[in-house]
Amino acid sequence: MALILGLESSCDETAAALVTSERIILAHRLAGQEAAHRPFGGVVPEIAARAHVEALMPLIEEALSDAGVTLAEVDAIAATAGPGLIGGVMVGLVTGKALAHAAGKPLIAVNHLEGHALSPRLTDPDLDFPYLLLLVSGGHCQLLLVEGVGAYRRLATTIDDAAGEAFDKTAKLLGLGFPGGPAVERAAALGNPLAVALPRPLKGSAEPHFSFAGLKSAVSRAVDARQHSAEDIAASFQQAVVDCLIDRTTRGLERADGATALVVAGGVAANQAVRNALQKLAMDNSLRFVAPPLWLCTDNAAMIAWAGAERFAKGLTDPLDIAARPRWPLDPAAEAVRGAGVKA
Repeated sequence: MALILGLESSCDETAAALVTSERIILAHRLAGQEAAHRPFGGVVPEIAARAHVEALMPLIEEALSDAGVTLAEVDAIAATAGPGLIGGVMVGLVTGKALAHAAGKPLIAVNHLEGHALSPRLTDPDLDFPYLLLLVSGGHCQLLLVEGVGAYRRLATTIDDAAGEAFDKTAKLLGLGFPGGPAVERAAALGNPLAVALPRPLKGSAEPHFSFAGLKSAVSRAVDARQHSAEDIAASFQQAVVDCLIDRTTRGLERADGATALVVAGGVAANQAVRNALQKLAMDNSLRFVAPPLWLCTDNAAMIAWAGAERFAKGLTDPLDIAARPRWPLDPAAEAVRGAGVKA
């Protein structure tokens, strides 16, 4: 049994966790930064990086104490090495390097997206490869055929904005506060999803890619028109996102050869309307539907530790001079996609 210390600092969550190769989460500590970023309506990279510096080592010490182990008993240290806000990524990766060097432990540089991609396997031991993954978060919206650890075939990506980014922008336009995703979901529960006519970008198109920039613009126009309540706009926006995700994922299923399950991960996977719609889609296609617990959908260190455990089992470790990366596609061989704002 391997014991992995995981570190996460790619955006505005600082976290440390200890996870075993037998899927036991011994400890998980997390410090959010919502109060620091709320006045700005979004994450400020410089503020986030400073907060990571202040929070990370105390969280590591607390996680080790919670698990009742010492650093010497850890088998490897896994740290997010990208993609993400480069200042925060560097804080976590440099800390991981320092601990690995001081304790004589292997370093595992984890792709944050791989953490999300493998996170469903942490809580579902029956989830085998390959599976179709909808990775939907604040920075990414992709369909990936997960063929194995380190083996990802990208079937679709966003040609402009990610779904989570659209949620955050909508929350800001409606004055719902930060973080935007949960705020929009709460408001949507009180509104009419048919109240506002909003577009479904790319719905029905042959390609499986996503687009949310036009939807964001339509929400902005609806807010300026002052003809609908914030709750109705939120509900209509959320329904539009759900419709787009289902339409695009349906198209992706046509290309997901051999997939035995439909899996969702990433921050937007915590949205109950999204989960319910995907579960129905899986059922309609005779596939298992797998989604991590809500707390594992948002950024956390348990998924980084688990990805580290999966890589460690295959002998995949990294040198101490590995660099942090602001961008790091899971499928670097994927064909280029039209769109100036493509998130690989």
